[in-house]
Amino acid sequence: MKQLNWAILGPGSIAADFAKALHDIHGSIYAVGSRTLEKAEQFAEQFNIQKAYGNYDEMLQDDSIDVVYIATPHSNHYEYIMKSLENNKHVFCEKAITVSSEQLLDAVKLAKEKQLVLAEAMTIYHMPLYKKLREIVSSGKIGKLKMVNVLFGSSKEDDPTNRFFNMELAGGALLDIGTYALSFARSFLSSQPDEILTTVKKYTTGVDEQSGIILKNKDEEMAVVTLAMRARTQKLGIIAGDNGHIIVPDFPRANIATIHYLDGTQETVEAGETAKALHYEIEDIERFIADKDQESTLPLSIDVMEIMTDVRKQWGISYPFE
Repeated sequence: MKQLNWAILGPGSIAADFAKALHDIHGSIYAVGSRTLEKAEQFAEQFNIQKAYGNYDEMLQDDSIDVVYIATPHSNHYEYIMKSLENNKHVFCEKAITVSSEQLLDAVKLAKEKQLVLAEAMTIYHMPLYKKLREIVSSGKIGKLKMVNVLFGSSKEDDPTNRFFNMELAGGALLDIGTYALSFARSFLSSQPDEILTTVKKYTTGVDEQSGIILKNKDEEMAVVTLAMRARTQKLGIIAGDNGHIIVPDFPRANIATIHYLDGTQETVEAGETAKALHYEIEDIERFIADKDQESTLPLSIDVMEIMTDVRKQWGISYPFE
């Protein structure tokens, strides 16, 4: 397989980490695009990128680009996903991949029509540990799956002007950290939840500051998700069956978990390296592209986005641009 020409759209902090990972794997990056040429050139010089564009549309018209990594705020992911696909580029987009299930389904439809790969940069879908844990749960090692619990609370400064609390930028805990927690839960549930109960405390700007979400599916499995933007907690995931449970600390980029059995014995499961989380993402999407695997991890992203869209409707939260 030939080396793919990657383009980075939106040179922010996460894009810098992604650029380092691309360099580790390929030794070079083809292009970067920003809203200003100065910022694009600075980023290009820092990461030895061949081409710098001060206009996203201009960059996307470059026929040499194979795949676009989108790292802008999620409020405009949909716009740039669609433009990238329309210009015949594969797309790897940061989480949350879009802000609603309607947007995501539109993008999926276009990707299929164009026979292009669209995938989400959700670490939980790509970390080696989760591939191993899903095999363990499917094998029945902890018995029949009963419950998934996920706890994720961060501590953002009490500042209404911060992007995390900005309605115009689709701020709030759900799309920023809730997408991790719900991706964790959906990764282990046997089927998509068809019952969703939730409550929310809103921040002064109207975005969700903290919430509780309860999910239940047709298999009688349940998940309980707790989110907070101004109350730091452990990033903890628990998968419980009737013969034991699995504890995953620091779950977004986890490389270690512990199985606790009913008889009191324990077993440690290790796979991958936390520091290589973005490397695994790059390797996965490049494999998806090589295999022409348009489905890849999309079913999980679609299910999670459907849950988040339902939850927001129950909360009565919609963004000004919707």
